[in-house]
Amino acid sequence: MADLDQVLAEIKRGTDEILLEADLIEKLKEGRPLKIKLGADPTAPDIHLGHTVILNKLRTFQELGHEVIFLIGDFTGMVGDPSGKNSTRPPLTREDVLANAETYKEQVYKILDPAKTRIEFNSSWLEPLGAAGMIRLASKQTVARMMERDDFKKRYGSGQSIAIHEFMYPLLQGYDSVALEADVELGGTDQKFNLLMGRELQKAEGQKPQTVIMMPLLVGLDGVKKMSKSAHNYIGVSEPANEMFGKIMSISDDLMWSYFELLSFRPLAEISQFKQDVDNGTNPRDIKILLAKEIIARFHDEAAAEGAHQEFINRFQKGAIPDDIETVTLPAGEGLAIANLLKEAGLVNSTSDGMRMIKQGAVKIDGEKQQDTRQVFNAGFEAVVQVGKRKFAKVVLS
Repeated sequence: MADLDQVLAEIKRGTDEILLEADLIEKLKEGRPLKIKLGADPTAPDIHLGHTVILNKLRTFQELGHEVIFLIGDFTGMVGDPSGKNSTRPPLTREDVLANAETYKEQVYKILDPAKTRIEFNSSWLEPLGAAGMIRLASKQTVARMMERDDFKKRYGSGQSIAIHEFMYPLLQGYDSVALEADVELGGTDQKFNLLMGRELQKAEGQKPQTVIMMPLLVGLDGVKKMSKSAHNYIGVSEPANEMFGKIMSISDDLMWSYFELLSFRPLAEISQFKQDVDNGTNPRDIKILLAKEIIARFHDEAAAEGAHQEFINRFQKGAIPDDIETVTLPAGEGLAIANLLKEAGLVNSTSDGMRMIKQGAVKIDGEKQQDTRQVFNAGFEAVVQVGKRKFAKVVLS
């Protein structure tokens, strides 16, 4: 039983909820490779570290000897999953879906073992259903049951439209589990309704219902919102190594432990030891460096991780200005205000963001901290402008 306890601890690591854990234990006791399903609608071709939380859990199952099924929703991607959305999501074309799928596969193989990953496309069983099959599937649930979904309920209550095809999405995702005879399905916490639908449809087909494992949403660099491109708090898996290193080093010491739990492949006992070391006086920065190097080695290689670490030491710990600064030439016009200069040089997202960074003392020109938000620069200005610890540009006003 000790081995099972250890396996269960590894599976439960970082999870938000398992439904039902007792079912999972019974399946593990059978001693056979379980079918572990993760469905992904390839709606966007690029993934960030937040997306990899679930992929890491799939890798854990691979290492435990189970069969991982990475299901690409080429059919459901053309329907559009409304989960967590407050409006109807526009469906993608077949060409969009397949192009995104290829890019997505390439990126997930940086985490998953290609030799142990079974790739499936749900069009292979959903297209043959036809109109009659779709009507039979729709008969399995009521409108009242669908309206229990939080996002549908909110949209209906606020008078926003809900298209009929959106009711089909949870049924289609659930039917995927029937077609694959899935033992376990993984998903984010925002997928609970859809994941449980798979259990219900499997029961109706006389199958053992799948165990549902829900993973939390990774908090972004700001330490507040979930990681997302729209919140500008993400780390993309295809970003340059130096950029990844700097971003990881910028997270808070408290948030670091969540990243270790959800993103690191290190044994739990080793992470526990890291925590103890920090309690005993080790600088958290040194532990954070280990996390940064591990993640960069995964998505680049060991040499890139070492190079990024050295660059970090040179640039930030020694206060050096990098040699490869981009030169940005801007028209001065009748004078360029400092916040506008920062925005036009691509160092901040907006002028209000620029004003905020100046007030925080995060803006330097040729190494001198700038605190006057009303400064205006004219033609002939040429200097190295720095925002925060990682953003530099040589700005020339013409």
